[in-house]
Amino acid sequence: MDEIVAIREGEGPEVLLVHGGASPATTWSGLEFLKGRWTLAVAHRRGFPPSPPPPDGRQDFDVDAADIEPLLDRRPHVIAHSYGALGVLIAAARHPAQVRSLTLIEPPLFYLVPDDPELARFQRLGDEVLAHGLKTDPATLREFLRIAGSPVPDTGPLPENVVQAVRRAHGSRSPSEARPALDVLRDADIPALVASGDHASFLERAADALADGLNAERLVAPGAGHFVAGAPGFSERLERFLVSAD
Repeated sequence: MDEIVAIREGEGPEVLLVHGGASPATTWSGLEFLKGRWTLAVAHRRGFPPSPPPPDGRQDFDVDAADIEPLLDRRPHVIAHSYGALGVLIAAARHPAQVRSLTLIEPPLFYLVPDDPELARFQRLGDEVLAHGLKTDPATLREFLRIAGSPVPDTGPLPENVVQAVRRAHGSRSPSEARPALDVLRDADIPALVASGDHASFLERAADALADGLNAERLVAPGAGHFVAGAPGFSERLERFLVSAD
């Protein structure tokens, strides 16, 4: 397969940015000022131009991991959001010595909190959307999209960019199947930060569990929902972490 594209801007140590189901521009809005002191390598996952489409049109975190592995050659700091964090964790566990630090923003690793009914319900909502796309029950679809950070109205048609995102995600592999080797990353003593947006209590519990599993620092940054990178004060706190881990 053709390699994915990572667009580099800025000067300084490399920071690899790996988005999830939303575009890189949407995901990383708020981090632009880092280009003054860091080289931002913005990866575009398959299906997000200028990268090629995914095999058979299906998003898959194992494919993401294979795509990300070559991007670790420069030993970057790695920041990953949502679904994109699954592939990052798998790739990092295969090459822990090539990762300077890990920042993980609301990855869907809900198995870490077993028997949590709210997390189990949200996982079911997400799996419904992945399986059925725009044919998902409208109430289910809108509820999931709101929690996932999409601007959707209570009634009427969905915005075109949201429609495109749902189409792109349709048929994707469920994150519930991911089991990254967190013990490998913890034992490698990779500096890690787990961030969340304080917009859903069950996602906070999942982030807490991940931080415990990685022996990671924890950052809660409210104000931007699922797109935590745009929250007030997040970028400054992120940079302090990067400096401490550099």
